[in-house]
Order: sequence, then structure tokens, then C-alpha cells
Amino acid sequence: MQVLYISYDGMTDSLGQSQVIPYLIGLSEKGYQITLISCEKRNKFETQSKNIQNLLSKSDIIWFPIPYSTLPSVLSKRLNVYRIKKTADIICTKNSINVVHCRSYMASLIGIYLKNKFGLKFIFDMRGFWADERIEGNIWALNNPLHKNIYKYFKKKEIEFLTNADYTISLTKNAKNEILSWDSFQKKEIPIEVIPCCTDLTLFSNTNINSDRRKEIQAELSILEDDFIITYLGSVGTWYMLDEMLDFFKILLKSKTNAKFLFITPDKNGEIELKAKTRGIPSEKIIIYSASRNDVPLFLSLSKLSIYFIKPTYSKKASSPTKTGEIMAMGIPIITNSGIGDSNQIINDSCAGLLINEFTNEEYQKTINQIDVLLETDKERIVNAAENYFSLDKGIELYDSVYKRVLKINK
Repeated sequence: MQVLYISYDGMTDSLGQSQVIPYLIGLSEKGYQITLISCEKRNKFETQSKNIQNLLSKSDIIWFPIPYSTLPSVLSKRLNVYRIKKTADIICTKNSINVVHCRSYMASLIGIYLKNKFGLKFIFDMRGFWADERIEGNIWALNNPLHKNIYKYFKKKEIEFLTNADYTISLTKNAKNEILSWDSFQKKEIPIEVIPCCTDLTLFSNTNINSDRRKEIQAELSILEDDFIITYLGSVGTWYMLDEMLDFFKILLKSKTNAKFLFITPDKNGEIELKAKTRGIPSEKIIIYSASRNDVPLFLSLSKLSIYFIKPTYSKKASSPTKTGEIMAMGIPIITNSGIGDSNQIINDSCAGLLINEFTNEEYQKTINQIDVLLETDKERIVNAAENYFSLDKGIELYDSVYKRVLKINK
């Protein structure tokens, strides 16, 4: 069976490498012939395209990278969609494509078009409540007439995608339940499968940690054996609450004077250091390092625990942070806030961390008082929970089962 996979995200981006390519390789191994279209930013494409092409070619995945437009936002999106649509049209005309699998809303604009023109099965891999994220992340403003009209357009399209999709993929049960509660779907049953952001458990594993290399990293970062390392993994941007995480760390320093905050992040704009300095956090307590994907497990292994706070907005019902599974797979306890996707259930059921309900000093101290007990949690239990909730192999099996249902293939 031939699958056309359309992603508005680039494969040379870290997200494409962690949350698209591993799934497609797994599905290719199950016999699907996959053609991939993605939007690629020039700087990353120039440095990484050969590696990505070699990786995809080994799995017989045909890749059509589209240059990502650098025009102003609205114009760039229209041009990108036009370029993808034109390429997809040619592919579907020349090949017997059975399914178009669309990652998020922009790609699904093309998926609906292809379904109507070629009669393809359409999978809406929604990834979250995208239009609401644009508002709540202050990317669009409802008091801007243009933004308001674009928001209303995509909320209407959201219903159209859900209604016409042969299957919808949701990252969380929370989002699935929210969708099924909407008036539009009280009389129409729609098929939705929940597949979270999964983790490559062969990469994120303590069995891969080289103790000598670990000691080299500790020396390079001036980390002592008895330092209490708390980590943050990933970019610090729209959704992640840097101020609140630093406030938490400042209070943590009072009881754990040997604590250091390691940011494993590509961000190097000085924001972290500046905000730490304004709080009176000594500079030697903040460590910032940009690690390659293959080295992330090694740097995580330095952690006593890991932390991330996310803005608890409506759209975050549908959020499945990639870092959750990666951290848990290393057996590291998590401190995060409640109300994000399915995190409440996952963390509570697996005893994998502590949930903060309010961003106040009192709540931070209450959580800090529980850390020593948290650290007694059996690491193997956290690793097993990662296997249960976030296994990449299980994610591939779920996608395979969706494809078979859509194509009416007997299992």
C-alpha cells in the first residue's frame, strides 16, 4: 500500500527527526511504500539534508523536501501550502497513492483537497488544538482583525478535518474526550486513535551511558559527584515558563545548596543567564549546553530530577511533551505542572514525579519538601511506565492498526 505523508515541519528539524522519521521507518518495515513531503528551512537543510536523505533512502522512503518560504507569516504559509499542494498533485497523478497522512492543520488543507480529487483515505494527525495554540501563545491576537479571521477560518477547518477524516490521531485522551464533547459530534461518531509523542527506548536508555564519557562531561561542565543536578530539556520558548522554573530553583537552593540547574537546550541568546542573574542566582549554578540528539541521554543521566513548567491553557489539553517520555525512559523523576495533556494520570499512576497546581513560592516549597521521598522511587518503575505509555514500537503498531482499519486490511 502506498502512503503519502505530508508534514509542514522539516525533517532536518529536531522535531522531524524524533517525531516523524522513526515512525515512517517503522511503517516502511511493515511493508508500506511511503512518499514524504516536508517543508525545510534553508540553513538546516544545507547542513543536514544529506544525512536525512541517506537515512530515509535506507528505508526506501521517497522524500520531496520543499523550501520553506521566508516571506512574512501569512504570505509564507500560503506559498508553502501552494508548493506542497503542487508537489502532492504530481505525486498522486503519477502514483497509485492509497492514503494521505497529514501532520497538523496546514498539511491537512492539502489532505482534504487530495481526498476530494483522488478519492484517497485521509488521516488527520492533528498534533494539538493548533488554532487555539496560536492565540494562547500570543502568536495571533483576537483584537487584530486579520488574526481573528484566520483563527475563525481554522476553527471551521478543524471541524471539517475531523468530520471528513477517515481517522484522526490525537496526542492525548484528554483532547479526544474534549472533541467528542463538542456539539458537532454529538450525533456523528468519528474515529479517533490516541498516540502520544513516543520515545525511542533504544536511544533513551541507561544501558547506553558510557561511564568514562560521563565523567568527561562532568569535568567539562564543572559538575562534582555530590552536586544535585536538576535538568531542563529542550528549547525555552512560547510555552515553557522559564521565570517560574527559575523561581522554583532559587527556593530549591535554600535546602539543597549543592544544586545546579543544567539546561540541555539549543538556546544561547542570554535570556536564561539574564533572568537567573536578576533573581540573584549565582552564575556557577546555571549550566547551559547544546547537545546533539544522540548525546541527550548522556546529559540527562546527570540528573537527580528534571523539570518543566508549561502554560496551563485550554489548548494544552491536547499536548504531549516529547520530553516526558525521554526523561522517564532514563528513570528520572519529573517535576511539572498539572493540567497538561494526560500528564496528571501518567505521572500519578507511575509515581514518576510531582505535580504543581499553582505557581507560588508556597507551592514550590511544598513540592521541594517531597523531593527526598520522590527520589526513593524505584527507577525501574519509571522506566517501565515509559515503556507502557511512550514506546516508539507501540506507537508504530498503533499507526499500523489505523492504516489497516482505514484500508480495511485484515490484521
